[in-house]
Amino acid sequence: MSPARRQPALDALAAPWQLVPVPSLPRFMATAPRLSFAGYAPAHFRWAVANGVGTITLDRPERKNPLTFESYAELTTLFRALTQASDVKAVLLTGAGDNFCSGGDVHEIIGPLVEAKNAGRMDELLAFTRMTGGLVQAMRACPQPIVAAVDGICAGAGAILAMASDLRLATTRARVAFLFVRVGLSGADMGACALLPRIIGQGRAAELLYTGRFMHAEEGERWGFFNRLVAPHSLAPDALALARELADGPTVAHGVTKSCLHAEWGMSIDAAIEHEAQAQAVCMGTQDFERAYRAFVQRETPRFEGN
Repeated sequence: MSPARRQPALDALAAPWQLVPVPSLPRFMATAPRLSFAGYAPAHFRWAVANGVGTITLDRPERKNPLTFESYAELTTLFRALTQASDVKAVLLTGAGDNFCSGGDVHEIIGPLVEAKNAGRMDELLAFTRMTGGLVQAMRACPQPIVAAVDGICAGAGAILAMASDLRLATTRARVAFLFVRVGLSGADMGACALLPRIIGQGRAAELLYTGRFMHAEEGERWGFFNRLVAPHSLAPDALALARELADGPTVAHGVTKSCLHAEWGMSIDAAIEHEAQAQAVCMGTQDFERAYRAFVQRETPRFEGN
């Protein structure tokens, strides 16, 4: 059908139709100021920006990169602020040395929490659990796709960081454990009971959360926790290549995909279809959508600019 013959049908469709704003669509699509994050200098992990990829490196290799109160807070602040980033289109999350993250630091976090318990300061315990959960909320609300590059130990809160990422690459020596039960806590931590079953299934998630056992790399790939396994020497370049591929894609569209994947877990199919209709209409209003069409017509590879 020629464009001239197709247009009246589109006009008839549009006449009674009105786009209703979808609250769950990425906030970065608003008219908020756009900021460069290349000069951001965190105190508790390494950060670098290159070719649209912001790389977070947990950098305490002598302790297998544990988290502290301060690193929790600083990571949360960064992920929340990335909604306004002009130069970060994807995020790569990794650990220094041969491990990803061993979880909360036993001496700097667990010890003080036990002291607070013994002193009856239960409000501090709740403040901590809400703060750690806030990090996962910030990661899921962050519009940029997050790629976790997992090597070696990925345990406790480290396993949560990998779980809360969008894609996970791992080496053949990676080992993942949701260790909370081993320290007398439930597996219901930082959204694990909601997120993990959606990734690997209810029964498998229940096994890991009840037992706290380690899931080895091959098992993690078979269960769908890891998207792909690579040799240890290939992890850094392969994960970076994946992050750069995402960064080179349509920024708004990727943010919409991430937002819909998260928001539609609690929707009926009918509600999700309407949600996606509105979301896709927003994407069709971007310049990247038109760029892709022009490139297709000219038999060229589209170059997305993020608007």
